[in-house]
Amino acid sequence: MKKLLLIICLIGFFSCTEESYDIIILNGTVFDGTGSDGQQTDIGIIGDRITKIGDLSKANAKITIDASGKAVSPGFIDMHTHLEPIMEMPEAESLVRQGATLALGGPDGSSPWPFGEYLDSLERKGVGPNLAYLVGHNTIRRTVMGNEDRAPSSQELDTMKFYVQKAMDEGAYGISTGLKYLPGTFAKRDEVVELSKIASEQGGIYTSHLREEGLGLIDAVKEAILISKEANIPVVLTHHKAIGVKMWGASSQTLALVDSARNAGLDIMMDQYPYTASHTGISVLIPSWALEGTEFAERVSNPSLRDSIKAGIVFNILNDRGGSDLRRIQFSRVSWKKELEGKTLHDWAILEGLEPTVENGADLVIQAQLNGGTGTIYHAIDAGDVANIMKHPMTMTGSDGRLSRPGEGHPHPRAYGTFPRVLGYYVRQEKVLDLPTAIHKMTGLSAQRLGISDRGIIKEGSYADITIFDPETIIDQSTFTDPHQYPLGIDYVIINGKLAVEKGEFKNIRPGKILRKNQ
Repeated sequence: MKKLLLIICLIGFFSCTEESYDIIILNGTVFDGTGSDGQQTDIGIIGDRITKIGDLSKANAKITIDASGKAVSPGFIDMHTHLEPIMEMPEAESLVRQGATLALGGPDGSSPWPFGEYLDSLERKGVGPNLAYLVGHNTIRRTVMGNEDRAPSSQELDTMKFYVQKAMDEGAYGISTGLKYLPGTFAKRDEVVELSKIASEQGGIYTSHLREEGLGLIDAVKEAILISKEANIPVVLTHHKAIGVKMWGASSQTLALVDSARNAGLDIMMDQYPYTASHTGISVLIPSWALEGTEFAERVSNPSLRDSIKAGIVFNILNDRGGSDLRRIQFSRVSWKKELEGKTLHDWAILEGLEPTVENGADLVIQAQLNGGTGTIYHAIDAGDVANIMKHPMTMTGSDGRLSRPGEGHPHPRAYGTFPRVLGYYVRQEKVLDLPTAIHKMTGLSAQRLGISDRGIIKEGSYADITIFDPETIIDQSTFTDPHQYPLGIDYVIINGKLAVEKGEFKNIRPGKILRKNQ
């Protein structure tokens, strides 16, 4: 009897001391985000942290996930995200269902303002993924100077520097520029350098939509490299690409410039989306001088000025984003003529009873801008350049996608499919990258760029941001003709220890955190 009681007591003791977790992930092939090969092991999560990596076959958990045959990765980090609709779409389903658990907003020189107040409001609202933000140069310049084509006065420059400092104090991860867009296109390099120095002093980074991505691409890359040197700041050439048929193949030159700069001790990196089409406003086809201030309508009503504006548009259609063909210019959002969404500039010319010439297309571009502009997809990137840039060891993944939901507009498919497309098409099908490298580019490498040590990597003590997917089936489904489609092959997305996607089902929760640098 005494032996029996002793055995019962021992059984009770060991059962009480078994490890217990909120979530256990069993039998998966774990890729830690460093670029190392996957290892079959288990992961234990308590609260919002990974607390154990190893054999957990005998441990207890509230939720157990069998990841047999699946890849277990750090949650993906989107290095270039258009989060503008986040207040209307706080769960960010189009992003989270791609496996993204952290997104960097405020790209291309545009960011929320006032900066800190906006982040506070997001914290109160609650968000699906973790969010970090850059402060936008265009936003600050417009706040201080409007859309004027001139250099700032010393007082205006001091005010802009103060605003950059304020945003950095409030948690910005750096500064972004959109030197192709108004009013950034009017800024000279010395202005950008002075503002970037402020971000650099706080450990921030500089990301740039370059001044040109078409015929002026090489000089624009050189300018970004000079800004890195003069401001002593890490630089990201964001959504790096070569636009326009005449520039196809130019990635070999831009990557050589990056390598040369890095060999000289400068910290230059890139991010990229895996598509052969870009997306921005129709105004990118219009000469910048014509858009200064609010006098565009007045300028195009002047016959001589209109001729000059039209000639500039024709040049851009032939040599830049137009790709020399009106069929390459596709509308995504047209608030004033919804029936054009998904159609091309060629289609619009036909609907208007016009010959689809470049000259007639230019007139329609003017008409579109007068009506308030359009969101526009430009099919003007070479597949060879996409693969070439993707293979570079300093290239990260960024969707450049705008938060989207079915039924609203005709978005670029990157809004739904960026990360699955890399893993399904470029890894599994085209073998441009191997799986550990691709995961590193969308997790650990990005976290390093942001200076975040406890996300983007699977290790004990790091945040439980994890994506579990099937490497044999993961693929994007969103297309340029039918964009509102979620990807396949992503089974689980865990954000701060909470299941945001479970067995492929979106859970519609808000477990994300607002990340603030140095806070």
